[in-house]
Amino acid sequence: MSRQPFRPADVARRLSQRAGEEARTGRSASKSDAWKRETFTLPREEAREKAREAFSRFPKAAYMTEIEWWRELEDGRIEFTIRRLPTAD
Repeated sequence: MSRQPFRPADVARRLSQRAGEEARTGRSASKSDAWKRETFTLPREEAREKAREAFSRFPKAAYMTEIEWWRELEDGRIEFTIRRLPTAD
């Protein structure tokens, strides 16, 4: 039995379905992914404060906290994702 190679549209559809499932359940579809992610969309100063709060609450050395992704929206707000380990040993 031969498998057809995935087309880019097939991959995009699967990723979209996975993202939709994650949004509905609030859980990652990948059980092997140990990271906790939170996404925020805030005005610039509030975004800075939220990031500072996250780094003080979950220090990088213990939780491997980082800003995984960010972008500036047309209206000047910042959308960003903070990634960290859920617990520190």
